[in-house]
Amino acid sequence: METSKLKKFAQFARRSLIEQVSSKLNLVLTEGSGARREEAKAIAELEKQIREHGREQVIERIAYIWFNRFCALRFMDVNRYTRIGIISPAEGQFQPEILAEAKMGHIDEEMVAEKTREQIFALLGGLSPSRDPQSESYRLLVVAACNDFNKSMPYLFEKIADYTELLMPDDLLSGNSILAYTREAMTPDVCQDVEVIGWLYQFYISEKKDKVFDDLKKNKKITPENIPAATQLFTPHWIVRYLVENSLGRLWMLNRPNSKLVEQMEYYIKPEQVESDFLHIGKPEDIKMCDPACGSGHILTYTFDLLYAIYEEEGYDPSEIPEKILTHNLYGIEIDERAGELAAFALTMKARARQRRFFRKPVQPNICVLQNISFDEAELGEVESGQLAIGSGALLEKLMHDLQMFTEADNFGSLLRPRLSSEQCTTLQDYLTAYWSQAPDHSLFQSLSHQKVLQALQQADYLSPKYHVVIANPPYIGGKGMNGKLALWLKDNYSDVKSDLFSAFIVRNTELTLPKGQLGFMTPFVWMFISSYEKLRSFLIDQKTITSLIQLEYSGFEGATVPICTFTIENHHNADFKGGYVRLSDFKGAALQGPKALEIIQSANNAGK
Repeated sequence: METSKLKKFAQFARRSLIEQVSSKLNLVLTEGSGARREEAKAIAELEKQIREHGREQVIERIAYIWFNRFCALRFMDVNRYTRIGIISPAEGQFQPEILAEAKMGHIDEEMVAEKTREQIFALLGGLSPSRDPQSESYRLLVVAACNDFNKSMPYLFEKIADYTELLMPDDLLSGNSILAYTREAMTPDVCQDVEVIGWLYQFYISEKKDKVFDDLKKNKKITPENIPAATQLFTPHWIVRYLVENSLGRLWMLNRPNSKLVEQMEYYIKPEQVESDFLHIGKPEDIKMCDPACGSGHILTYTFDLLYAIYEEEGYDPSEIPEKILTHNLYGIEIDERAGELAAFALTMKARARQRRFFRKPVQPNICVLQNISFDEAELGEVESGQLAIGSGALLEKLMHDLQMFTEADNFGSLLRPRLSSEQCTTLQDYLTAYWSQAPDHSLFQSLSHQKVLQALQQADYLSPKYHVVIANPPYIGGKGMNGKLALWLKDNYSDVKSDLFSAFIVRNTELTLPKGQLGFMTPFVWMFISSYEKLRSFLIDQKTITSLIQLEYSGFEGATVPICTFTIENHHNADFKGGYVRLSDFKGAALQGPKALEIIQSANNAGK
């Protein structure tokens, strides 16, 4: 995908939206403004948000909400996932289709409530005074469309709060509007693949990322709120294919050696020997795959494609496959709420592309955005004194640990280790069900404490060791960039691999994976050579099995400031296994890395026939 135009657009859009939202904020908060008279409740909530989070953060959040929604609506318009073009015109037209239809008296009654329809018809018919009736009508239509998509995608299209609507950019219809630039950048060609949404997000935060790295040069540490901007790195598609095909694909081929799946896995490295000791899979629904630093979901979306092929090969009804994949197979964990929303959106678009009626009975993707959760002494006492279905003693101690471990989830992310696991109950959700049945009237369940307990245990459940496949492009932060709490915590919890976040993630991901499960990584290649990573090397060589590895040319990946490798491992030690290794050092530049890797892999596979 050609990304230069997308980068230019996303960076412009961020600056433009922040400026427009800021100007609108000044206007609505002016003493005696129309908004203060007509939307007093919304203004009160807006002022509360500013007091709690600061003006700059509120502006940034609202700007991004509208960027996210405009891009998502454009993507769905182009692919005809919307019943009518929300921000895109019909062929041969200039105005958005939904507005053009409204001007002719046609408004979707399922999407737009009766009261809003009456407002729009009054504006367009000149019965309601307005300086710009078309723009005002269109704003009402966009809000209605966003709220309608709340039914199928609540994670992305939350019901629009009044103040969010108040701060929507004014100019949405002119040739210089943000929507005009969105349509120009998001052409039908680039919208053929949902990965365009991930690229746009990476570019949207790229200027913030540059600032974080400038601060690093001044010895400023990366704070929790800046970790996403500093570490979001879009994984090249050829590396995603290599990782998925040599982990999930490898696991399936071990279980189905005669599978035709191998014919579509171009980056799959065929093993030299026949293997008999592997993790057995009964049916496709049994497979659980997790990306514990999923970003906007690029690895998950290609995994969806390969899983779909697996289900097809096993003879499943195509209409059932998308729901099965999202329900049983794919899991993502993330600390960045924005990225998590996009990962869920990307998987939903994958499902909608395969199942035209998917929005009628949508399934929410299994994406967990880890949230900071804290309990005061009274709340913990309430939990501890309850008639806990899980019992007491050691199990209760584990429960209390897990409830309290998320106080800095935005800093430690998937490196957090819960103690209560499937060894004690089938899932942590089963524990909650039993707890409810024993104490339905306990005050815990009448309070906010209950919601926090539920959220903490759901997060812990995602972090439990239950996955057959784990693939990640983990965050890269060296010791010099870590904030004090993160550095100290890594020293206490990952002392052997504390040099960089990525090395701790490698170890942690093996803990998330079942014995003999498959893992894949894209990381800096320094762990192969530098003495400070000696314990990590020993861990991988002596306790695990490296099944394949590709070492990129030193500057072979434009998105990273460090040299990269990508590799797969099996989660047990097999001293006799001969892995497949590809060295790309002789091929300069990012453009050659994927094609040369493919050429080498296919040549080796053909030679081994």
